[in-house]
Amino acid sequence: MFFASDNGLGASDKVMQAILAANGGARLGYGNDDATKAVERRLADLFEREVAVFMVATGTAANGLALSTLTPPWGIVLCHDESHVIEDECCGPEFFTGGAKLVGIPGRGAKITAKALEATIASLGRRVPHNAPIHALSITQSTELGQVYSVAEVTELAGIAKRHGLGVHMDGARFANAVAALGCTPAEITWKAGVDVLSFGTTKGGTIACEALVYFDPAKASEMVRRRMRAGHLLSKHRFLAAQMEAFLDGGHWLELARHANATAARLAEGLAAIPGVRLPITPEANGLFPIFRQEIVDALKAEGAVFYPWSDKGLPEAERAGPGECMMRLVTSFATSAADIERFLSIAAKAARPLAAE
Repeated sequence: MFFASDNGLGASDKVMQAILAANGGARLGYGNDDATKAVERRLADLFEREVAVFMVATGTAANGLALSTLTPPWGIVLCHDESHVIEDECCGPEFFTGGAKLVGIPGRGAKITAKALEATIASLGRRVPHNAPIHALSITQSTELGQVYSVAEVTELAGIAKRHGLGVHMDGARFANAVAALGCTPAEITWKAGVDVLSFGTTKGGTIACEALVYFDPAKASEMVRRRMRAGHLLSKHRFLAAQMEAFLDGGHWLELARHANATAARLAEGLAAIPGVRLPITPEANGLFPIFRQEIVDALKAEGAVFYPWSDKGLPEAERAGPGECMMRLVTSFATSAADIERFLSIAAKAARPLAAE
């Protein structure tokens, strides 16, 4: 019953087989191999246009490097105040950009609204040379609270950003889960909606370690060849990144994996909603859910070996936050989550809740 994160599982069998196949023979290094070129063509097909692709091993590197091409060291990047780039990357974006400032915008479900974005832009000063100028907007798809931006929402946010001369970055650590949930094409939710660069995550989706920066205007990636090398994120045995990505995308495998993760999250949410002492203030839209439990239920689940994390409820309106004797937790399902684990988790929670129902 492992629900701590979707990065706690291994890789899919198809990805593992591709890695083993890539191990044979000699190949050119540093991205000059045929597999890397094939991945670049495949991503161009997937996104329905010419793109510039740069694979790296971690999402933190992908986000930081992407933002480094959208803002100078004296610039501001707007993001949600619970986003991974501002909360969980140990100032990685600031490091890669050479000192740019991240400004967080609050919002329910870890989503930025058009109204909040406009208000934040209006509130930031323009006194030259004293105030830092805004250069970029970063949004997370799906969000840190398991929500998904619709095509219309991304289009609206990107439109505001463009009117103010800002570049638009999408942190797509769980991009596959969002695309699977929306039922749209990758192009519709990215460049057609106004996104300039995507951090296309695959590690959480079913690979070992592979993320891709995808630039929808290759000219905007002109510096990345050297930025990636200087940052120490150009792998010499690059073919192993390419092998993972190629297998992940092949035949829609990435969406199959994401649909399974999303479906198991939906089943978990459905079951928890029926249990006394559990409430779901946010309906999950991808593969993450954030229920508020009575502490007795958490204790019972932990005692039976369930693995999951407590989570901050600051993104909720005050009336919806955890009360006395309650705590908000994060549960994340993955491509490898089994139906048996879901049902066992629900059974333990339901048993622990019986005395609460009697109360």
